[in-house]
Parts: sequence; structure tokens; C-alpha cells
Amino acid sequence: MNSGMVTAAYIAAAILFILSLAGLSKQETARRGNVFGISGMALAIVATVLGPGVTSYGILLVMMGIGGAIGAVFAKRVEMTQMPELVAILHSFVGLAAVLVGFASYLDPDTVYLGTERTIHDVEIYLGILIGALTFTGSVVAFGKLSGKLGSKPLILPNRHLLNVGIGVGCLIMLFLFIGAAPDGEIAAQQAAYAAGDTGKGLGTFLLVVMTLLAFAFGVHMVMAIGGADMPVVISMLNSYSGWAAAATGFMLSNDLLIVVGALVGSSGAILSYIMCRAMNRKFLSVIMGGWGDAAPSSAGAADDSDEPQGEAVPISADDVAELCRDADSVVIVPGYGMAVAHAQHPVSELVQKLKADGKNIRFAIHPVAGRMPGHMNVLLAEANVPYDLVLEMDEINEELGDTDVVIVIGANDIVNPSAMENPDSPIAGMPVLEVWNAKTVIVSKRSMATGYAGVDNPLFIRENTRMLFGDAKDSVQAVLQAL
Repeated sequence: MNSGMVTAAYIAAAILFILSLAGLSKQETARRGNVFGISGMALAIVATVLGPGVTSYGILLVMMGIGGAIGAVFAKRVEMTQMPELVAILHSFVGLAAVLVGFASYLDPDTVYLGTERTIHDVEIYLGILIGALTFTGSVVAFGKLSGKLGSKPLILPNRHLLNVGIGVGCLIMLFLFIGAAPDGEIAAQQAAYAAGDTGKGLGTFLLVVMTLLAFAFGVHMVMAIGGADMPVVISMLNSYSGWAAAATGFMLSNDLLIVVGALVGSSGAILSYIMCRAMNRKFLSVIMGGWGDAAPSSAGAADDSDEPQGEAVPISADDVAELCRDADSVVIVPGYGMAVAHAQHPVSELVQKLKADGKNIRFAIHPVAGRMPGHMNVLLAEANVPYDLVLEMDEINEELGDTDVVIVIGANDIVNPSAMENPDSPIAGMPVLEVWNAKTVIVSKRSMATGYAGVDNPLFIRENTRMLFGDAKDSVQAVLQAL
């Protein structure tokens, strides 16, 4: 396949990727969007493998086989509840690839750039490694938090903002030193220096290593300082970073498709992060710098016992929940991560069908950060064949909750916590939440009274119109369904 055919294939793949993003923007067209994305990636891989730049197929095919096998195993074994941490760890792979490609491109003895081209190439390498390094460690920490291997509470170091600024200034200074590490002067003088073995790559490599270590440290600190309730924003943010890392890799390799795809992923991830921050009433820069709740002791994980809700929860049985649903005209279901963990989406779908057949006005209320990543609950409900027209976003249904007879909260906690609106010292203060407490009756299905992912107590559980349905979400919903 000649270079012209490869370019044409890349253009077609880029168009398919754009169509994929457009399809993924709506639930009704998400499957089609996935097909477009898969087709575009397959076309890009075939064009690259058959292109003139590939001369050794043995190692390439072996590596593709290993990578494909690992991907197939992950796809088979990973459950929907593990998708957020899978996405995080895959982002780390992209970041690590950018770091390795950057070093390989810089140390390649057969690649010599002179004059302005050398400066541009060095900047591409430096930025690619910088973005890739912080994406790698940040994604690894995000994986640890999402999988429960690391605590969800933010790690607040003394003078952490000065530390971040210091790392940024240090990396900027090293960028200028790195650009000046290679032989300077006229092109003829540079050629003579390279011929004599004076490439300057010894100092350049040292600077790259130091910068990489600093970027690794910044990635760890950046995500460790972010609280659990902000993790959905972190996922979309790291998705953006991985896209820019891929784009930088494309510049290093002079690969147009990598540049286009990286820009698409980077910009869409940034837009999603901005939208989610607006939905959570947070400032994007404050979130990624770990600045949420600086003045609140509880944001550092040191909650005051006096802030804990005072009162006692009132339990309810599945039979009584069924009776409330039977007498209700309108029912709203609020799904959360607990529903995903319990694999309760299919019994919930059956419950919805039953209530709908009985003439009830049944709907779902989805918070923008329900679950551990954007769209987590939407995917689970789609998997259980819940009609899309029953699934409403927070802004669409919040005002109607006051006229709702029964709200059933299944495994959700932080997204229905009234402390966000009533306690200015709470770590989640100011975050828009589903105001379920305005309904006539609230049923909360949980295993216990434990706090949510943000580590914040929820006074909703002890309100007068709240009843606690304790137990596994799947078992509880099936018991309610059987009672109906």
C-alpha cells in the first residue's frame, strides 16, 4: 500500500471517528457510534500495518497478538462495575506509550533534525513525554481509588499548591535547557558537531529523565489530592490527557491520524470535564489541583463528630415497599453504584415493567456523576433494556420530585445527600444533587448506613419521610417484585 492509499485510509478512519463521537452523544445512537469507532480503528490498523513505513512484520504481528489477547481477556472478564477502573488503567497505557515513544524518538541515532526542525521536534518530544508521564501515574492512582485499593479521601499535603507550582516551573526551565542541549549555530556547524559525535543527547536524556520523574510525581499528587466524589471528573480529565498524549506522539512520529484522533479525544474529554464540573458546581482548575474544600477540615478526611447526623433510621420491609408502590401514582428510581455492584439492573427493569403495566408513572432520575464514571448508570440501564424515554437527567426531573409519591434510591448516596445544599462546611457543599427528600416518601435501598464514596454522612437516611430497605440491592428489588 503506497503513501497515497495510506493517507486516504487515514482520512476515512478520521471521518469514522468523528461519526463515532456523534453517535455516542445519544443513547439511541450509541451502538451505531461504537460500530463506527471499531470500523475506523480497524481501518487505521490495517493501513498502518500495510503502509510503507513498516518493514519488519514478525515482531509487529507478535506484539499485536499479545495486545489483542490481553484486550480480549479484559473484555471477557471485566464486569460493568469494573468499567471505570478499566478505563483508568487503559488511559495509563496510552500515557506510558507516549513516554516510551518519546524517549525512543529522541535516542534514535538515525534521526537527526537541524535548525528550526530540531527545535520543533525537541518540543514535541518534551511535551509528549510530560503529558504522557502525568497521565500514566495519574491514571494508575485513579485506578487504585476506583478499585478500592486506595482510599477515596483526598490526600492534603502541606503547601501542596506551592509544590505543584514548583514542579511546573521546574519542568518549564528544563524545557529551555533541553532545547539548548543540542549543538547550536548554523546548520553546517550542527552537521559538523553531529559528525564528530557531539549530539548533546547525554545532557538531553538526563533532563528528560528528571522531567519525567517530576511529571510522575505530579500525576500522583494531582489525583491523590482529589476526593472520591470528584473521581468521575478525573476520569474524563485523564481521558483528555491521554488524547493530547496521543496527539503529541503523532507529531513525534509524523503520523497524521494519531494527531487527528488525539485531538478529537483530547478536546472531547476536556469538554466533558467542563460540562461535568458545571453540573457539579465546581471549577475545573480547582478540581484538578485538589483545591476543593480547602477551608473545610472534613475535605481532608478529618470529619468532626459533631457534624454527623443526629437521629435514627427507620427500616422498612419489602412487603411495605410493595404496598407503597401499589398505592402510588408516580414512582421515581434513583440508581447508584450500589445497583451496579449488586447487579440489580435486570430486577429493576422487571420492577419498572410491572409498575408501568399497573399504570404507574415510572421514571429514572440520573445524576451526572452517578456511579464511578460519566454515563455509568445509563449503560447499565440500557444493558437491562430500560426504555430510553424513561431515563431522565437531573435537570429534567429535579423540579418534579416534589410531586412524586415514592422515590426509590438504589445504592446511591452522595448524589442524594442534602448536606450538599444545607451544610456549607461539607466536602460536597454546592454540588447539585437530586432533591429526593422533597418527595412524599423516600425508600433507600442500602446494605448499611455506611457513607458514600466521598466519605460524607448522609442525613437523608434519618429524615421523617425516609425509610431504609436494608440488604443487597438485587435481593431487595426481587423481594419487592415478588410482593407485587
